[in-house]
Amino acid sequence: MLPLPPATGGRREGDPPGRRSWVRLDRPLPLESGGVLPGVELAYETWGRPAADGSNAVLVLHALTGDSHVAGPAGPGHPSAGWWDALVGPGRALDTERWFVVAPNVLGGCQGSTGPSSRRPDGARWGGDFPYLTVRDQVAAEAALADALGIGRWAAVIGGSMGGIRALEWAVGLPERTGSLLVLAAPAAASAEQIAWGALQISAIRSDPAWRGGDYHDAAPGEGPHGGLGLARRIAHVTYRSEPELGSRFGGEAQPGEHPRQGGRYRVESYLDHHAAKLVRRFDAGSYVALTEAMNGHDVGRGRGGTAQALGRARMPALVAGIDSDRLYPPAQQAELATLLPGADRVRIVESPYGHDGFLIETDQVDSLVRELLRDRPNQDRPDRDQPDRDQPDRGR
Repeated sequence: MLPLPPATGGRREGDPPGRRSWVRLDRPLPLESGGVLPGVELAYETWGRPAADGSNAVLVLHALTGDSHVAGPAGPGHPSAGWWDALVGPGRALDTERWFVVAPNVLGGCQGSTGPSSRRPDGARWGGDFPYLTVRDQVAAEAALADALGIGRWAAVIGGSMGGIRALEWAVGLPERTGSLLVLAAPAAASAEQIAWGALQISAIRSDPAWRGGDYHDAAPGEGPHGGLGLARRIAHVTYRSEPELGSRFGGEAQPGEHPRQGGRYRVESYLDHHAAKLVRRFDAGSYVALTEAMNGHDVGRGRGGTAQALGRARMPALVAGIDSDRLYPPAQQAELATLLPGADRVRIVESPYGHDGFLIETDQVDSLVRELLRDRPNQDRPDRDQPDRDQPDRGR
């Protein structure tokens, strides 16, 4: 039997660093909602070596419950293998003989970057006092990371789902620093239905008595808001997959050895329970709330004259792709992006039975998209072999 899960599944002090490095911002981060966030740290990982002028850098941005571990095996500090492992490495779409790949853990996350489970400068945990973040705040923090790494302009910014939302904000908010763009399964603005799904998940977490207003991080094992976080994950996971896939895999069958009319579960219930149990051991409920709130507030046109005018600012080469079975971020939203982004020609469609999760599962098709985006990029300086090896984590932070 598994031991009780800790109050938070996020990274804790003393956990192995794995491949992570850290940057600490030298000044408080101004927030779009007012005020500042002090003591910001961003965890990140890199693959390959930077060119002398930094021109071969590619930014890869993760989804809601992802992290900086895009590629590489599971191991100390990384309980799972890289979520796009097939795309990064010599000869792969993100060829590390050519490109310097950088992947940060998002601001507000729980795998090394400052978030609700982190400690404030006074030593207490942020908990329920963690400020409201927007996608623009998260991109501002990532821009500060780029500054610290000496990267004035990314050769490409790539992301799917929440990562695609941030990639789009990079292109609109900082077009001069975004050399090219790949947006997968993400919209120009959160729709009413997407906000509704997110609000249900937030409510599930905040309704858990163990939430304690967000101040649960030092509770004993088993006493965190695991029920609420698990319910949020169940709700989300239904939106991540397609109805035909769930039907073909599970139908209306009972879980073997269980009888729904006698309190047992259906097979699909067991499947959702499994994913909920996994998440509570590797993620933080406070981060789930903070990141979902940021996604619900996503709108590239806010304060910029509307969607069309805002997207017109992003004139770099762009590829936009949707997933044909995605019911969370349907392809019509990506078709709108492809129409309004000056550097895009047409929407690409990833064919998949797996719904929204296709951006993680259909790596062969995503590989082709990345290669297409980078194929026509100017020849970059070859990485300088005399440069410091930034592929190694900074264990002395």
